[in-house]
This record gives sequence, structure tokens and C-alpha cells, in this order.
Amino acid sequence: MTDTSTERSAAPPPPPPAVISFEGKHGKNPLEEASFATMCSRLPAVLTKTARMAWAVDRAAVVLLLACQVLTGAAAACVLGFTARAMTHILGAGTVSTRLHAALPALVVVAVAAATGRISGALSSYADGRITPRLMSEADTALVSAVCRVEASAYGEPGFADRQEAAEVGVTRTRLMVQDAQRFMAALVRMIAASGVITVLHWLMLPLLLLAVLPAGLGAVLSARVDYETHYANIGDRNVRGMMRWWATYSRYGDEVRANGMTGYLVYWYRALSERIDQRTLTAAPRMLRITLATSALGGLFLLGTWAALAWLATTGRVALPVAATAVVAVQATLAALSQLVIHGAAMFHTSLYLADMRSFLDMAADRAPQRGELTIPERVDEIRLDEVVYHYPGKGDPAVDGVSLTLRRGEILAVVGENGSGKSTLTKLLTGILLPDKGQVLWDDTDLADADSDAVWARTALVPQNFACWPLRARENITLGQPKTYDDTPVWEAVDAVGMREAVEKLPRQLDTLLARELFGGAELSGGQWQRLACARALYRRTPLLILDEPTSQMDPRGEHQIFLEVKRIAAERMTIVVTHQLENTRLADRIVVMQHGRIIEQGGYDELVHAGGLFAELVALAKDR
Repeated sequence: MTDTSTERSAAPPPPPPAVISFEGKHGKNPLEEASFATMCSRLPAVLTKTARMAWAVDRAAVVLLLACQVLTGAAAACVLGFTARAMTHILGAGTVSTRLHAALPALVVVAVAAATGRISGALSSYADGRITPRLMSEADTALVSAVCRVEASAYGEPGFADRQEAAEVGVTRTRLMVQDAQRFMAALVRMIAASGVITVLHWLMLPLLLLAVLPAGLGAVLSARVDYETHYANIGDRNVRGMMRWWATYSRYGDEVRANGMTGYLVYWYRALSERIDQRTLTAAPRMLRITLATSALGGLFLLGTWAALAWLATTGRVALPVAATAVVAVQATLAALSQLVIHGAAMFHTSLYLADMRSFLDMAADRAPQRGELTIPERVDEIRLDEVVYHYPGKGDPAVDGVSLTLRRGEILAVVGENGSGKSTLTKLLTGILLPDKGQVLWDDTDLADADSDAVWARTALVPQNFACWPLRARENITLGQPKTYDDTPVWEAVDAVGMREAVEKLPRQLDTLLARELFGGAELSGGQWQRLACARALYRRTPLLILDEPTSQMDPRGEHQIFLEVKRIAAERMTIVVTHQLENTRLADRIVVMQHGRIIEQGGYDELVHAGGLFAELVALAKDR
């Protein structure tokens, strides 16, 4: 025997996470070749899009927000203008009391204007609080809707998942856009008001101030570009890390993680991937530092020149002392407004990069939404026919379904069998129109699914997939899927009875009203077999012309399996039924069996016929009996 400790010491270390790299149009940073002028030119378009989005969710709040910006600018202009008047009196001739008395009206106006500015700022925050949550919800809902509506084939296209991950970041950044736009507009209005005052004092001051803040703007935009480059490089790793985090921490898979001793590796893997993501960020840090130091130094030199110019104007008598004092206040106000304009303009540009990712994905999803005809499907369908159907998954060489012709008639139960990867599940997706063939036709009676409205087709289908969903909904909605037939629960209980789940449902804390999510307060959990029965109940509840059961009893006990197939036989005359199964004994209930291999139908017939035909079906039956 080999010593266990020796084996353990000789074992190789766990492999690091795979390096994820992408090619093609989605592997290239869209800002890689963008110039500084191109990046800055985005701001008007970003403001326009933000205004349109905000207008769509709350017009009254947008009007209030704009009115507050105008009021803020007017208040800022009043503060500076009347400060100049007050300074003229305060620094003029006469006694202190006389000068203060003369300046009092102007100071009152300054105080009122400052208070007005504060009030308009509070109202702006209120308007932003009304717009931002709804805008973010709209963006989030639009993303969910887009993903749900695309053709199923889009999921397998290169770059789809990564563009979706980038779009998710865009959704989270949406909440910042209105705030940045509001602050940018407020700073712009204040800057216009302040620059108007300072230009009146002396024309030379404004260009000097612009030079003082321009380097800060350049630095902010360049830093945003570096930050986005890092974000773009990390999209793939973040996407995989997020998926692994969900799988590793989801309670449903906790037993497998623990019993198979995976905890250590999962933590190692997660940490290694996080460190790789962090390393890209750390690598970008020196570039960010160089940009910040260079632009700050240049801005400081220009600002020093501004104050030097003001001092020169005052000492040479080119501006009077009261005007110079006012200029100091105006310079401070203009400089603050310009700085805020640059900061929030750069923030808007930064956020716009992520929102552009979101918009790009939504546009791509719109292009990949079903582009089909408008024909409807009648309540009764007598025949479904596949005519030389071929389907390739994106990026795959061999077709998953290759030249299949098949006819299914109302009242018939068809069993589809074959080894893993033979094309069985793909065939069911083609029958339901989830996938459209690359070649050939799928006809429901005389209607080609490529010419039919997809919602009309799916209103006539019921599917129990291999990987069915355990929705965190009430038991009732897990059966009706939010599509109740009546206001009473009679059809729901009929579906529950059909799969033998009445006793289990009645034992739930609130029966049909019980939330089936143990992780949530008041929720309950079902066993794997009970969940599968519930998935079958969904399909039976729909009462559609086409019923597809893909491995419908793989997690059930013999009693549950027997009950499901009895129900399938009982209702078979009203519909076309397809059963995909590896349990070959279950195919005895079928009127016809088709055997698939490498995407083709190689055998078909009844159970007794095929079991004695000496083909693949007979071989699989023999192997099943030899276990």
C-alpha cells in the first residue's frame, strides 16, 4: 500500500484560473484609438441622452431640476455683482459706519441670493432623488428584458456574455449620470455667471482662469481613459468570477462543495482570480499618478500666473482697489465653478463610457431579438413536420442536428433516445421554435416557424427541460408561471394532483401561497424530485398542443415516475407529446421511438421492433440491463 501522506506531498498544486482572452470586435477596447477631442466631444451627446432618459421617467422633476440650475446661476451672479457694489462702498471714503450703512442694501441682496442658491440646491437634490432611482430601475429592466427577448442562439455567440457583463456595470453607473449631469450644469451656470462678472472687471482674468483649470480637465479625462482600459481588460475575469461566486456560495450546491472537499480550491481560485484583476488595477496606478502629477503641476503654474496677473493689475493701478478686492472674490468663485465643471464633466465622460457599453449591448440585443413573421398559430395543431433540418451552434464545426426529417401527429407520443450529444435536446428546441434551423423548415401544420410570431408559437408549447428552474416564487406561480387561467385555484390543484404533489403542497406552511425559497424569510424548500414534479405540473397546467418532456423523471422515485407517465398517456390524445429519455424502459409508452446519433435519426419504430433490430437502440437496452 502507498502511504497517503506521500501521495499527498507528491500531488501537484491546484491549477490557477484560466487566462481569459477575447478576439474579434468585442476583444478590442473601443477607446483604444479615440483622440482626446473625440472623447471630449461626447459630452453634449451624453447630456442630451441623459436629459431624454430623465424626461421619460419624470418630466416634472426634470423641469424642477432645470429651473433650479437657472436659479442657482442667477443667485451666483447676484452674489458676485452685489459683492462688487458692497466692496466699492466698504473700501471707499468716509467713516466706517457710513461705509457699512451704504453697503448694507448690497449685503442684504448678497445674503438673500446666497440663501436662494442654498434652497435651489436642496430642491435640485430632491429632484435628483425622484429621477435617479426610477432611471436606474428603467435601465435595469431594459437590460433584463433585452436578455430575455434575444434569440436563444445569441447566448452562444462569442462576446455576448462579456458585453452583458459590461452592460451590467453600465446599469450600476446609471445612478451617477443624473447626479454628474446636474452638478455639471450647475457648475456651468455658476461659471457663466462668475465669468461674466470677472470679464467686466478685466478681460485678461478669464483666459488666465481657463488656463489654470484646463490641465485638471485634461488629467481627469486621461485618468478616466486609463480607468476604463483597466475595466475593459477585466471584463472577462469579472464575469467568470461572478459566476463562480454564485455557484460556490449558493446553498443548493453547498453539499457538493463540502462533501467533495472543494472549499479550499474554490477559495484559492477566487483569490487567484481576484489578485489577477487587482494586478491590472495596480499596474495602471503609476500611469494615473504620472497624469495627476503632471497636470496638477501645470495647473498650479497657470494659477500662480493668474494671481500674479491680478496683483500686477492692482499695483499698476490698472484696476481700482475695490475692483481688485471684488476680483479676488470673483476669481475664487470662477475658479471653484471651473473646477467643478471640469471634475463633473470628466465624471460624466467617465460614466458615459459604461453607459455606452450598456447601450451597445441593448442595441446588439435588439438586433438579435427574434426577426420573424407575424403569422399566428391556431389553438388546434394536427401535425408538426421537420423537413431536412440542419442546425449549427455558433463556433461549432459539426451540426448539432444534421438533415433531420420527421413528422409528429396529434395524439401521438414520440420518444427520442440516443447517447449524450446526439442532438436530442437541440431537436426539441427546433420543434418549439426556440432555435430556427440554418437549413430546412419546421412546419406547424402549414405554417413555417420562421414566418410565425414567436409569442404565438410559445403560447402553444409546454416544455420540461433537463435543467428546469426552481423559481423563488410562491408555489402557485411556480405552476402557473404568472399566467393564471382563472381567478380560482382549481386548474392549479388539478395540475398538482396530476403529478402526485397534493400532500406535499398541503404540508407547506401556506400551501399554494408558500414562497419556495428557503433562503428568504418565510420560504420553504422542496426536494429534487418534488421540484421536478412541480416542473412537470407547469407543463401539464398549460394544456398546449405540443408537450415536450426532456428527462422529466430523472430525480423521481418509482412512484412519482409511474404517476407522471400515466398522466402523459391519459392526456396524449389531445396533443403531440415528445419524451426525451435515457430510461429506455420508459419508451414502452411511446407510439414511436426515434434514435439519434451525431445529429441524425438512424432508427425509428416501436419498442419491440427496435429492441430486436440489432441497432443502437438494442445495444443501449442491453447495456442498461447489464448494469
